Amino acid sequence: MPHHTFQTWCTPDCAVAIVRAKGVRDSKKAKRRMLDQIKTRSEWMDDAQKAFNAWVRERDYGLGCISCGKRAGQMQAGHYRSVGACPALRFNPMNCHVQCVPCNKYKSGNQIEYRISLVKRIGVNLVEWLESEHQPNKYTIEEIKEIKTRYSKLARELKKARS
Repeated sequence: MPHHTFQTWCTPDCAVAIVRAKGVRDSKKAKRRMLDQIKTRSEWMDDAQKAFNAWVRERDYGLGCISCGKRAGQMQAGHYRSVGACPALRFNPMNCHVQCVPCNKYKSGNQIEYRISLVKRIGVNLVEWLESEHQPNKYTIEEIKEIKTRYSKLARELKKARS
């Protein structure tokens, strides 16, 4: 028990422990800030993609694989138009839905079944828009950070609402 109202510690040993713990927390924050400052654009893009994929998995939680309908097992965020084929649609929510690992990884997205289900889910007009040509985006690091922050926040909110 502290002796005075302004004290946060009860004994000198307790005070040392508090200071050391705070120093560790502060040094971790400082290290994180330094690492963020030296990140490359591609590292920020990877972080944003992970945040977006996590949001897609939360958004589609319980819906099952868009290609085969399977609801069990590990699910991934599968793009209808791949990031390599159409980088402009990388962060487009209509272009990405939850897929089981076999469909996404081993069947190259199971595109025929994906398209059939996608037409049912978003409509033929939007699917045709996805299949049209798109100008590639050249995101700045600041834009990528905003994307990461937005989708991380949305995923947390969905997860909190689900639990």
